[in-house]
Formats: sequence, structure tokens, C-alpha cells
Amino acid sequence: MLAALRSLLPGLHTHPFNAAQYMSTSAPTTTELATFAGGCFWGVEHIFLKHFPPSQNKGIIKTSVGYTGGRDDATDPSYKQVCTGATQHAEALRVEFDPSVVGYAELVEFFYRTHDPTTVNRQGADTGTQYRSAIFTHSPEQEAIAKRVTEEVQAKHFTPKGEKIVTQIVPAGKWWDAEEYHQLYLFKNPSGYQCPTHRLHW
Repeated sequence: MLAALRSLLPGLHTHPFNAAQYMSTSAPTTTELATFAGGCFWGVEHIFLKHFPPSQNKGIIKTSVGYTGGRDDATDPSYKQVCTGATQHAEALRVEFDPSVVGYAELVEFFYRTHDPTTVNRQGADTGTQYRSAIFTHSPEQEAIAKRVTEEVQAKHFTPKGEKIVTQIVPAGKWWDAEEYHQLYLFKNPSGYQCPTHRLHW
């Protein structure tokens, strides 16, 4: 998404929207968090929910888009501030999931399938640190799984093409929810901007 274009579109709804269809109908006893950054968070959220719709109990309970990985002194950042790059936050997706239904490794592999992890601070035409590819891990176990899956994906899908994954794998830090109009944006506004890299690449 182009920042200038997106700044003109807050709150634009093109058709009636029912948030209930993007909520899980089950209540698992144990859930985990996974946090991914892969460019415009509109598209990252959209493709995860299209393939793991909470209403179908495929493991994802709920999602939110927001900002993470920024400077310690940059608290409660706005979208406008993040777009300047000054706060060093990434646009990211936070996923609450049921590990008895979908494993963390599967989510990491899906993350790699659905964006270009070989470009530094860029997805398609979107450039800047806020569009970097990153996995923010919530435990040592997640870190080990993320590194293992990254090595497997690199060997299978990128080394044969002479490309290198540049995705950061770092511990998750403070999370800030993005403004409400960003949440589920492409479900509310299906004709809205979507980065062309957010598709199934294999």
C-alpha cells in the first residue's frame, strides 16, 4: 500500500460488514501468539484469514494488526508516525491460535509462502523499515521453530533460484494495536489496496 493513498482512506467501507464471520466459534483452553511482519499489514491479515478463517475452526482464533519492533521511547505510535520510519516500528500481524489445531511451524511456513522474504525493507512498491519482513517470536521454542522452518524454506524454495531470505527473527517486544480502521481493512473494503506480493507463491 502506498502510504499517501492509505492516508486518504480511513474509515472507507464499501459494503455491509459482519465481524462475527472472522471470529472463532470455539473456545480452546490453550492459545498461543504468533507475530509476523511482511509488508502492508492489510494484505498480511487478509491472506491469513482467507486460508485460516476463524469461523471454520482451522486454528486461528483471532487477529489484529499493529506496530511492533520500534524504538523503546516511541510509545503508542500512530500510523502517520510509523510511516515516517522515525519510530522504527514494523507494520505487523498478531495471530492468536490454537496449537492443537494448527502448529506454529505451519504458520511460519505459510507466512513465507505469502510474501517476498528476500527484499530488505520492501514489499512490492512499498518501501521503508515499516515494511520489513520479520518474525517476532514469543518463546525460545518459537525462535527455534522459526529458524528451522526458515532454513527449510530457504533450501527448498530460494537457494535453487539464487535468492536469500532476509527475514529478521527477533524476540517479540511491545505491541501497539493499529487504529481501528486498519483492522480487517480488506474485508471491510475489498476494493482497497493490496500489495501484489501477498499471494500464494507455492
